[in-house]
Amino acid sequence: MLARLKWRVVATSLLAAAAVAAFLMPAPAQTPTGQPITIGFGMALTGPLAPNGRQALLGMQIWAEEINAKGGLLGRPVKLVHYDDQSNPSTIPGIYTKLLDVDKVDLVVSGYATNMVAPAIPVVMQKGKTFVSLFALDANAEFKYPKYFSVLPTGPTPKTSFTEGFFQIAAAQQPKPTTVALAAEDAEFSNNACEGARANAKTFGFKIVYDKTYPPSTTDFTPIVRALQAANADLVVVCSYPLSSVGMVLAATEIGLKPKMFGGGMVGLQATVFKNKLGPKLNGIINYETWVPSEKMMAPAAEFFKKYQARAGAEGVDPLGYYLGGWGYTYISVLGEAIKGANSINDDKIADYLRKTHFKTIMGEWSFGANGEWTKSGIMEVQYHGIKEGAGLETWRGMSYQTVLTPPELKTGNVIYPYEKAR
Repeated sequence: MLARLKWRVVATSLLAAAAVAAFLMPAPAQTPTGQPITIGFGMALTGPLAPNGRQALLGMQIWAEEINAKGGLLGRPVKLVHYDDQSNPSTIPGIYTKLLDVDKVDLVVSGYATNMVAPAIPVVMQKGKTFVSLFALDANAEFKYPKYFSVLPTGPTPKTSFTEGFFQIAAAQQPKPTTVALAAEDAEFSNNACEGARANAKTFGFKIVYDKTYPPSTTDFTPIVRALQAANADLVVVCSYPLSSVGMVLAATEIGLKPKMFGGGMVGLQATVFKNKLGPKLNGIINYETWVPSEKMMAPAAEFFKKYQARAGAEGVDPLGYYLGGWGYTYISVLGEAIKGANSINDDKIADYLRKTHFKTIMGEWSFGANGEWTKSGIMEVQYHGIKEGAGLETWRGMSYQTVLTPPELKTGNVIYPYEKAR
């Protein structure tokens, strides 16, 4: 009798413990059901912008997989619908018209780069769609579309932000340099960045002695660099897209261009494929950056980059993903947060949530302000140095070859000046 009573007490205790354990265990994510929430966009998967566009896409796909594994958004799965824009702005109106009129996607975001974002804005404006863009420099300046939101850390004055740090550094040197030469690819982004460089030159008291554009189709950069050399400016600022950035650096090295500072607004130098190509030719260049793998900045992003880098080889994309992989994940995650916060896929409700919310992401935190730009700039100026022949992935993975010079709160070291000293 006593043994039977003891067994009942033990059994009751075990059942109670199991019930408590079951209660305390996190509930498994509910499998999303019903029609998917479709998010449409073009992306540069071929052409000169593809090294960046393809890493952005992988970041977006990782986000979608994570969201669906957690139960989707509003209880529905998320589906990405995308087309290759071929790095060609002329494809953009057709892509977004198809997405909205034929595919009838619920929401749209931009592809990568100013030149691809600007042609999409009139289409999304006509349809009244909220539009989150990826790395577009002041693309909404003329449109002033109230449902546009830019994911690019340029702050309230986008055009000047790309080179402001460059001019700040120059102005602090003793004796202060006095002249500047400007060369820009004749395209939307680089024209905007060069407009900002002109304003910065005036603000910081530099005389512009050369200011010319060159066609995007340029393949021989030697005449341009020779003209820059003849101008004999203390500072040379180049605003360019990837292929011409590489061409300018190669020509500058071959000719022996030796200003006191060289760089500014060259897109492409941040990508692993171009770092591998240029190697020590990058030494001394001071250029903009949006994110670096410093201990402080990597802390919230480490888990994402571990996932991204584990898949990069099989996907054939940039092996590190530092320039666009993390930002691709981030800009669509901001849209996802807005869908959840608004509890709706209604564009007006999502836009309202985006306007009033301070976002904390793996790549930084910000609020949207006028024209959908950030209320505070997060653009950095970095200088490359100490790069040896044969430098590869392990070099680019860390911070040994680059120093953050501005802004002060992210600074990791001091400038090597003049440019020739770091060569």
